[in-house]
Parts: sequence; structure tokens; C-alpha cells
Amino acid sequence: MPSDITRRSSYDILRIFFSGRMLVALLMGFSSGLPLLLTGSVLQAWMSGAGVDLGTIGLFALVGLPYTLKFAWAPFLDRYTLSAALGRRRGWLLLIQLALTLAIVGLGLANPGVNPLGVAAAALLVTFFSASQDIVIDAYRRESLADDEQGLGASFYVNGYRVGMLLASGGGLILADFIPFSWVYFFLGSAMLAGIVTTLFAREPEVAMGAPKTLYEAVVQPFLEYFSRQDAIWILLFILLYKIGDTMATHITTPFYLDLGFSKTEIGTVVKLFGFWATVTGGLVGGMLILHWGIYRSLWRFGLLQMVTILGFVALAQTGHSVPVLALVITGENLAGGMGTSAYIAFMASLTNKKFTATQYALLSSLMGIPRVVLAAPTGYLAELFGWEGFFWFCTLTAIPGLWLLTRFRVWMESNHDASAGESMIGIGKH
Repeated sequence: MPSDITRRSSYDILRIFFSGRMLVALLMGFSSGLPLLLTGSVLQAWMSGAGVDLGTIGLFALVGLPYTLKFAWAPFLDRYTLSAALGRRRGWLLLIQLALTLAIVGLGLANPGVNPLGVAAAALLVTFFSASQDIVIDAYRRESLADDEQGLGASFYVNGYRVGMLLASGGGLILADFIPFSWVYFFLGSAMLAGIVTTLFAREPEVAMGAPKTLYEAVVQPFLEYFSRQDAIWILLFILLYKIGDTMATHITTPFYLDLGFSKTEIGTVVKLFGFWATVTGGLVGGMLILHWGIYRSLWRFGLLQMVTILGFVALAQTGHSVPVLALVITGENLAGGMGTSAYIAFMASLTNKKFTATQYALLSSLMGIPRVVLAAPTGYLAELFGWEGFFWFCTLTAIPGLWLLTRFRVWMESNHDASAGESMIGIGKH
């Protein structure tokens, strides 16, 4: 299933690759990825060190609910413009990034050992502003890039996202061996300056023709337009389930590594730093394979690979403390995850109507976040119930339903591509 970019000359592809648009996608990805693990693995390590029990740590996944509910306020970001000088997207983005910076600093002032509820409230503010930032950045990327640049833009965005996650989690955990966690959060909050500067100097995308002019149009029409499409409900279910096994398995790995005797420095170096390069490689390789195989085959093969690599955690649980085995497991899991995520994001971006970019993408990506938030919440209790080996076997089995849904999509995905090749990356049809 080739994309339009395969018809460009090598010079055009290189020009796009090194364009300012791709640099903006990279830096905005960094700004999106930085806050995520500050309420995830970094906070888990902080709480573990403060003596918080495993069940409570698992429940803290619920502070990520804004990531799954962001479609509820996305229409307001589609409809209104805060600053005529900055434009609809950059105006909102600057305000949200400033608020997010303050929220991260505020989380650093909390104390998980004394007041877990206060930590939860502070973390919830971080995730709310982080989810709001994602809404605007996703819309900006969709509107500022041509249709045939979406796949490449997604790769740059994902790699920037991973750099942000690396700095927050890998760098944060390493720093936590030398300075208090509160100072770690102050330092990482200041790193949001990169996103703020990018917002100030980036070009505002042109307003899509027929942009919403009323709140009713911004709230109702995006959903009416989407649900008029072929297999709309099944697509949402697929987005919900495709990465569920991978997401659940990786959600609570920090306590898993600590239980096996790995130090925070080993976790930060091997899991985060070494794993980062595996993810970047996976994203780039995945992008090239998507051009060769097409979306359907890529989603299927990457999904199978994601499922199989979860079993590496079972092997690690049996082996115990072994840095080489840890590195091997992380390489496989992150390589597969990077490949799957590239296809996943490009798939969702191609589904959005530019008139309602923020709202429709927020709807799709909200479902993407449900496994990370709601379904990952009981992972601590499941790990206690099944033990680490049984838990990772369970996560492997949960990957099967998403792959089964792909068998339902095969006929219409391939037939729609044949009928509308060149119109979009996947050619989703309407009734």
C-alpha cells in the first residue's frame, strides 16, 4: 500500500526530511513526551522509595484519565482562537505549555510518603495540561503537513516524543540517585522551555476551509462525520485493543526491575537510554516497511511482534538480575513497540477530517490512551495475584483480540486502497 511520498524524487524526499516542518514536529514531539512519564515510571520510583504499596502505585494510573477524555474539551480548542497574533493553534499551545510547566514544578513540591492524595491531585493537573497540549500539537501536525508528509511527520514526532520520555524517565531516574526527586521535577519542568520557544517561532498553519464557526458545529459535526464512515465502531475498538498487551506489560515494569535487584542507575541507563535507541530504530525501520508492505500488513506483522516480545519479560523474571538479558529484552520490546507505534499514529492521522482535526484526532488518541490509564490501573494487583511471570503471560494473551480485528478489516482496507490509491494512506471509505 504505497503512499504518495514514494512518487517523489530522492531530492524532494531529502528536502522534506530536513525541512523546518519536520524539525517543528520533532521538537513538539519532545514537548509532548516529556510530561508523560513524570506521572508514570518516575513517579512510581519516587513512590516506591517513599514506601507506598504496590497496589496504590498501580492505581496511580488513573491520574492519566485526561489522556482518555481529552475529546471532551477538544472542540473548544477547535472553535476558539485566543490570540490573533499567534493564531488558533499556537495561541492555545503557548498558554497550555506555560500552565504545564507550573504544574510539573508543583508536582515536585508534593510528598508521596506523607500525602499521596496531594500527589495525585498535582499529578492530575500535569496530565490535564499534558493532554491538552497533545490535542493542539496533534492538530497542528495534521494541518501543517501535506497528506503525503504525515507518515514522515509521525516518525519525527514519535522520535521527539521518545527523546522527551528519555530525558524525563532515564535522565530523571539517574538524577534521582544523586539529588532529591523534588529537584528532578524542577529541572525537568524547566526543559519545557524547548517547547515554548518552538511554539513562538513556528509558523501557524493555514486555517482549514470550513473551520467550525459555532460551538455546535465544533462539538457535534466531528462525531457525525466520523460515525458516518464504514466500520467506524470497529475502528475505534481496534484502536482501543491494538496495543493493550504491550501497554499493560510496560506500565509497571519499574517496580518489576527493582524487585529483580536492578539499581535505579541500571534502569535509567539500560531500560531508558539503551531502550531509546531501539525504539528510534524501530520507528525508522517501521516507517520504511510501511511503505513496502502497506498499512494492513504492517499493523498485522508489527502487532504479532509486539505480542511475542512481551514474553521476553517472562524470560527476564526467570533469569533474575542480569544486565545483558535486560538489554536484550528491552531491545526486542522497544524495537517492536517503535514499529507498531509508527503504523498506529499514521493510521489515526489519516482518518481525521482537517475541518475537525483537534476533535477527531482527540477522539481516536483518547482510545489509544485507555489501556495506559484505565486498563493499566489494576496491573499492580494483577502482578501480586499472578506473580510477575503469570502477569506477563496474561498481557501476552490480551494482545490477541486486537490482531483478530485486523482479519475483519482486511477486505475493506485493501479494496478501498485499490479504489482510491493516492487519495490517502489507507483509503477509509464512507457509506
